Amino acid sequence: MILNKLSILHYKNIPQAELSFSPRMNCFFGNNGMGKTNLLDAIYYLSFCKSHLHTSDTQLIRNGEELCVIQGEYAIGERKEEVFCAFHRRRRKQFKRNKKEYEKLSEHIGLLPLVMVSPTDAVLIQGGSEERRRFLDLILSQHDRQYLLALIHYNKALLQRNALLKNQSTDDSLYDVLEMQLDSYGQQIFEGRQRLVEEFIPVFNSYYQTICRSSEQVGLGYMSQLSDAVLSDILFANREHDRLLGYTSAGIHKDELEMTLDNSLIRRTGSQGQSKTYLIALKLAQFAFLAGKGSTTPILLLDDIFDKLDAERVAEIIRLIGGIGFGQIFITDTNRKHLDEILASAHHDYTLFKVEQGETTPLPNQ
Repeated sequence: MILNKLSILHYKNIPQAELSFSPRMNCFFGNNGMGKTNLLDAIYYLSFCKSHLHTSDTQLIRNGEELCVIQGEYAIGERKEEVFCAFHRRRRKQFKRNKKEYEKLSEHIGLLPLVMVSPTDAVLIQGGSEERRRFLDLILSQHDRQYLLALIHYNKALLQRNALLKNQSTDDSLYDVLEMQLDSYGQQIFEGRQRLVEEFIPVFNSYYQTICRSSEQVGLGYMSQLSDAVLSDILFANREHDRLLGYTSAGIHKDELEMTLDNSLIRRTGSQGQSKTYLIALKLAQFAFLAGKGSTTPILLLDDIFDKLDAERVAEIIRLIGGIGFGQIFITDTNRKHLDEILASAHHDYTLFKVEQGETTPLPNQ
């Protein structure tokens, strides 16, 4: 899959941009705060109907403006796709594929597979379990529509059960229906996450060891109450306790993904360099998984990933992304030297842009 053109109007600090891209390497450089990340975030938005930073739509509209528009022209094999998004401070968001508006935004997920590597990924290690569950769900939702639908239905049933609990409802028949739904959809989600983690670990380890040139073993441990129990039984047994709490205390929304380095939690023992390498390897494994499962190669967004890495690790990452298996790549960096090294070593077609105060200027190829 290739993003050929991107049009932006009033997105964050970007007043307007009309950009054409290389099918292989696209590099943006400039100082911090100039808008490089915002460009990648606009591309991310076209794939997921939301910002990578989970920012509300109204906060994405440039200060002083009422409307924001993002539009992308893609090539997926021989097929052309045009994706259009517009959101207004006082109106409902519009999201269109080939000029036809979606009835549900969930219908769009998976059309434009994408992986983003960003400094904000640190939250996967240091943040709460919901961040790690979101990571698993994001991967699975891009290639498995049944998983996405199960997740949507599970969350809807969970909201309804929590509303009953908060209102101190004693209608057992309503609880029975919702708990049957949570059990059915929860089992689908549990099995999907379990399979993903099992497939993921060998590829993840391989990328990590390649980048850091060590025998350190990285791991992922999926922890779920459904490993040895039936969710409907747990929910029934917890019903009175949950009514006192006012929320559902058990289910796949409480699952954990333990991230380990040599069998210890990396958030406790990992150095800054090890943690960053861990996250980059994790995202490259995500890319490999999606590329293997889907009918098109995902787009890869690399946002300022070389900071705080030693020269050897940077060199390995550059070698990896320049190799076979990767498609269109977008890279940002404050260091022009890193980008020049990537372009020199990859020997691919490329575009290079300078970003300053939200304005993006293409530079001639050398």
